[in-house]
Amino acid sequence: MSEKQWFVLHTLTGQEAKVKESIERRLDKEEMRDYVGPILIPTEKVSETKKGVKSVITRKFFPGYVLVNMRLYGDDKKVVDTVWYFIRETPGVIGFVGGERPAPLRPDEVEQLLFQVEEKKEKVKPKVIYEAGETVKITDGPFMNFTGTVDEVDADRGKLKVSVAIFGRSAPVELECWQVERQ
Repeated sequence: MSEKQWFVLHTLTGQEAKVKESIERRLDKEEMRDYVGPILIPTEKVSETKKGVKSVITRKFFPGYVLVNMRLYGDDKKVVDTVWYFIRETPGVIGFVGGERPAPLRPDEVEQLLFQVEEKKEKVKPKVIYEAGETVKITDGPFMNFTGTVDEVDADRGKLKVSVAIFGRSAPVELECWQVERQ
């Protein structure tokens, strides 16, 4: 029996969780647990501000795609066909990335992806990423309504250093990404 490998499923956008739940719910009923393993929807936490309210949302790395660890290839043609149709007939699945003969992800691709997922599990990053030199308007805090220029970006911490003109002089101010908007 061949080893499980990671494959990418193309799903209807917004249906990723339903596809995952449907496959997981049917594994025991259709006796597929030996052939289909973990199902992954890589996500990250992102902070955003709407109408002055800061919130944290979960955003998918790859909207419209689900990763599935399964035995899709092997010597037993009947098993291969059974696994193929089990996945393909799942509501919301468009097909495999790679078409009729999809290639599994390489081990280094899987390792990198799993590392990214683990790394971003608890970190919240700003939804909007700024670059040095951009002009921004401060929307919150003591410098509200001031305009400044981004000097430094610390995306890992969600912080910016912005030069703001105060009393005729430029002063550096450290702000959170959600406290500014593009000008």
